Amino acid sequence: MKSITIKGSQRESVGKVSTKALRNAGKVPCVLYGGDKPLHFSADELAFKKLVYTPNAHTAVIELEDGQKFDAVLQDIQFHPVTDKILHVDFYQLFKDKPVTMNIPVRLEGNSPGVRNGGRLLFRKRKLSIKALPDLLPDFITIDISKLRIGGTIPVETLLNDDYTILHPDSTAVVQVKASRTSVDDEEEEEELEEGAEGAEGATAEGAAEAPAAEATE
Repeated sequence: MKSITIKGSQRESVGKVSTKALRNAGKVPCVLYGGDKPLHFSADELAFKKLVYTPNAHTAVIELEDGQKFDAVLQDIQFHPVTDKILHVDFYQLFKDKPVTMNIPVRLEGNSPGVRNGGRLLFRKRKLSIKALPDLLPDFITIDISKLRIGGTIPVETLLNDDYTILHPDSTAVVQVKASRTSVDDEEEEEELEEGAEGAEGATAEGAAEAPAAEATE
């Protein structure tokens, strides 16, 4: 999984006055949990742009001025209710031998025959919560919908992987196609195509006079 580097400075004071001063200077107060004790530091608000304002999932490398580096994952973030400025960020330190929980985006690939026939694609879970060792965290989970017909559902149980554990019930629907008023049943469409093919063969055998009827069938 791709990592975003956050360069920061360790905080000596964590009181309200110093926190307000940091924010006024365009910096964000942060805390790194998971180690021997919480580590308080601050970083420029712009440093979080690629980590926060993206649909993708990334880990972080916290790089302090004194040379210390920590692998981490974003745990919690607070925004100002009016301006949406970042007020505070919590990180959790990563260790290679300790599983971590993250929300991983789901990507769809392929074209659903159910959607082509007028069905509605319902993307129920755009992110899935998974638990894995840091080195096994995927950038995204890919789902092939090229065989998803009207009435079909792709549940969590079809996405199980040895590299990670999906923290949702196996029956949870991730993506499905439901019928709409204008949709055509996939089986009916296949039968119509077969009938059309038979009609075309009959027209060919009987001569050119029947050709317009074959075109009408199509």
